[in-house]
Amino acid sequence: MNILYFECNMGAAGDMLAASLLDIFENKDEIIGYLNSLGIPGVVYSAEKAVKCGVSGIHLGVKINGEEEEEGGHHGAEHHHRTRGEIADIISSLAVSEKVKSDVSAVYDIIANAESRVHGVPVDEIHFHEVGALDAVADITAVCALIEKLSPARIIASPVNTGSGTVRCAHGILPVPAPATAVILEGIPVFSNGISSELCTPTGAALLRHFVSSFSPLPAAVIRKTGYGMGKKDFETANCVRAILGEADGKAEEIIELSCNTDDMTGEEIAFASERCFEAGALDVYTLPAGMKKGRPGIIFCVMCRPEDREKLLKTVFAHTSTIGIRESSFRRYTLDREIVETDTPYGKVRTKISRGFGVIKEKPEYDDISKAAKTAGKTVAEIKKELLKK
Repeated sequence: MNILYFECNMGAAGDMLAASLLDIFENKDEIIGYLNSLGIPGVVYSAEKAVKCGVSGIHLGVKINGEEEEEGGHHGAEHHHRTRGEIADIISSLAVSEKVKSDVSAVYDIIANAESRVHGVPVDEIHFHEVGALDAVADITAVCALIEKLSPARIIASPVNTGSGTVRCAHGILPVPAPATAVILEGIPVFSNGISSELCTPTGAALLRHFVSSFSPLPAAVIRKTGYGMGKKDFETANCVRAILGEADGKAEEIIELSCNTDDMTGEEIAFASERCFEAGALDVYTLPAGMKKGRPGIIFCVMCRPEDREKLLKTVFAHTSTIGIRESSFRRYTLDREIVETDTPYGKVRTKISRGFGVIKEKPEYDDISKAAKTAGKTVAEIKKELLKK
């Protein structure tokens, strides 16, 4: 399984993410030619070699009507505030697949919703400032198009360095991370190592939000290609996003276990709480018997979930159990790749779950289908299962 990993130790910006992807490709001139054929008005891409702290990588150059990008992402008279409709018109005219258009639109929707929350303005009335400039459109489109070309099965990223201090933007001087960026990053692990600069931009945050399925250290994988996308500024630490294309055997993801002790709930109440947790996004819910204080029998109520669902599940457990305290533990979970295959049998269609990875293949007919077949044929579930697995 191909995985794409973004290392965001120095934050994430649209041009840095795009450059890190570009640097993975051997035929960079051909890829630049492809990007220049996308049809963004007046935009010309270039791949510029850059070195940060002795590490060689790529800076993605973008010219708008022949002008270089100015500090802060402006292009002189070209820079103005665009509405969602204007952005939508640009996206619809791109010479890309519908998938790429959909991805670009989704990234702008993330930014629009964040801006709406920050400024208290309805989403349809949002005007894009810095992210409405054509260089931002170029960066977002390049990332979406290059990810489509690489076609990874899964995209993972490290926790994101936001930087610190303040940043000047269209609304004035704002704290880092900028308010819209902070909204976009909600639920994503972030940190700051004290560098006084905006390291994660709204564009970079929105691209990560849209594409990344989990944020964790690099999982076990065989590295195939590495790309370095360089920023313009220089710091003591190499200012880059590193993209790693690797081959992972099976999936690894960070999961959270929320657990609590109860000794005053009925079995029916426990079952009801379990159902509500599954509805709220739990990966699994299970109970363990426990001896409580004063010799009372009790239950340890456990919920497994993804980090982004933590808050929702905390509220659900507190609401539907009698506990007044919940413990949290973090684990790395490895899973096999799974697919459902439907097969015609003498008993009708039967779905089989096939799981692969780590050198093993497992097949298991879906219980609902084989139990239905057993009733129809007047046989036991074990007989039907044995018969189907022989085929």
